[in-house]
Amino acid sequence: MLKQLSIRAISMGLLAAFVGYAASFAIVVAGLTAMGASAEESATGLFFATIGMGICGIWLALTTRTPAAVAWSTPGAAFLVSTSALPGGFQEATGAFILCAVLIVLTGFIPAMGRLVGAIPKPVASALLAGVLLNLCFAPALALGEIPLLVLPVLLAWLLGLTWHKLAAMPLAVAAFAAVLYFMVDTDVSATHTIGLLPEFTFGTPMFTVSAFISVSVPLYLVTMAGQNIPGFALLELNRYPVNRPPLLRNTGLISLLIAPFGAVPVNMSAITAAMMCGEDAGPDPDRRYWAAAVCGLAYVCLAFASGNVLALANQAPAGLITAVAGLALIPALVASLSSAFGEPNQLEAPALTFLIAASGMTLLGVSAAFWGVVAGVTVWLFKRARHPGN
Repeated sequence: MLKQLSIRAISMGLLAAFVGYAASFAIVVAGLTAMGASAEESATGLFFATIGMGICGIWLALTTRTPAAVAWSTPGAAFLVSTSALPGGFQEATGAFILCAVLIVLTGFIPAMGRLVGAIPKPVASALLAGVLLNLCFAPALALGEIPLLVLPVLLAWLLGLTWHKLAAMPLAVAAFAAVLYFMVDTDVSATHTIGLLPEFTFGTPMFTVSAFISVSVPLYLVTMAGQNIPGFALLELNRYPVNRPPLLRNTGLISLLIAPFGAVPVNMSAITAAMMCGEDAGPDPDRRYWAAAVCGLAYVCLAFASGNVLALANQAPAGLITAVAGLALIPALVASLSSAFGEPNQLEAPALTFLIAASGMTLLGVSAAFWGVVAGVTVWLFKRARHPGN
């Protein structure tokens, strides 16, 4: 097996890990913080989320012999930013993460659950994702108005990356973010030297409530499935790799279930990093490109041990700067989801209603806007389809 390992697979795997981590760690941190996590709880959650996707990535790549890339649920973390903190604090949020992981595992065992999620009209699912992402995508503009001298270098680096290659945008933005912290913000870099390879772990007792299950677990499950797993499967199939969805869902769900008690967001199939490792840059032989995904997973495991230092520096950033970086990372996903949501001229009302409700952040009967957005959108979609069967 090791004879199939190539320099190109190693380099692409390392690049994919850097892009995947740099593009979304700020979103995960912002999501955990929005759920009431302390600095120590955020560091713990970031560590286990990173090491979870690393171990799962290695596992799937070597067992399936495909570039089955694994990532944390970036849309899920963005959803956490957009929703209200739960009354029970981060312990209740941790309980919701556990129940979300249970739903993913069950989907791998019960095909009907996967078909039920797949039955949600794609424009409605895309509108849900767009609504979840919208408020966080406002963050760069809002931060530019509040702290322009700090945000402008990050924004310019992001734009420079886009003109060169879209995958370079976020790594350059993160590099600019680090430079801003070092040169323009009074930070205590020496504080990270005392952290070591492991953050100071903090564990709480998970709290399980019906309202958290409906408000957080179900929407987190839906955006993880619609925003990550389904596109990840489609990407592999598009590149003619065999995909057996139930075992992949069971494996990612099991890892998510193991890391959820530590406050980690779910892990899932990735489309963006998988696209990097499915191409010829990962090697001329498609049957050997799985090594790129395995190397990527190994790099994530190594990055997990930097979680404490990463978060220590990020916590010294001014208010708004870290969310500005997170918002920049989500703009491509927002554009893609909006395009998909409003791609059917005869069915615009349902996705529009889903989008507006999900983006509003409202709470009804203790249940979050994301859930009600799906309910409203599917109801309008089915009603209109019944009234006009031909459309």
